[in-house]
Amino acid sequence: MEIKRRKFQGVLNILSFNRHFYVFGLIALAIIIISYLVFSWSNLLFWIVFLAFLYGLIMPLIISAYVYDFSGYYKFNWLKNFNLTDSEDKQILNINAGFDETSFIIKNYFPKSDLKVFDFYNAEKHTEPAIIRARKVSLVYPNTQQIISNLIPLKDNSVDLIFLLSAAHEIRSQNEKIRFLKECHRVCKSNANVIMIEHLRDFPNFVAFSVGFTHFFSKKTWRNAFKNAGFTTFNEQKFTPFMSIFNSCP
Repeated sequence: MEIKRRKFQGVLNILSFNRHFYVFGLIALAIIIISYLVFSWSNLLFWIVFLAFLYGLIMPLIISAYVYDFSGYYKFNWLKNFNLTDSEDKQILNINAGFDETSFIIKNYFPKSDLKVFDFYNAEKHTEPAIIRARKVSLVYPNTQQIISNLIPLKDNSVDLIFLLSAAHEIRSQNEKIRFLKECHRVCKSNANVIMIEHLRDFPNFVAFSVGFTHFFSKKTWRNAFKNAGFTTFNEQKFTPFMSIFNSCP
């Protein structure tokens, strides 16, 4: 199946899924303007507060457009750096948190391989409005299986490649992340790869998303989770200043 993305689909997704944030932000801006007119703030204080709120609303959209619409993220050119092969005896997993924009692309990239798609979304644990809205418009890859994060229904040492693409951060608990990654480790063959892409809780993402960067986790947090799950390698490549590609092996 050929997937054609609309122009600015990435940033439009951000606006749609996080519209509650932008509604509250615009209301806050209106209150700031009204209070300035009513209470006669100093001009300097007004412009500092006004521009700070405006920055917090606009900058995430600019960065999201850059990352998801103009960087080639969904063209998967970044995957060429890993020299991965495609064959009929290869088992690939794509694990998401209820929003899947990549499985059809992965299948096009690896047409011979057997691709299984798992969704670990848990309505009781993953309650953020953005992910709930995203699920309603997500494409569903055929035979996608709903799982719990600590149980992947496959045999030990049966998988060649696992993709975790902008999904694993939805597991908020560090203990749950470790249990999930232990399951990934269990099903991986000795020469398998786990490729994870994430924004990080770092300075570039603070500049991009301000306090919203706390939705992500630091490189140290992820390194500790993979190490505690039994992985022996944890290598990072930057994909734009705002996203990291991690490649781990058992």
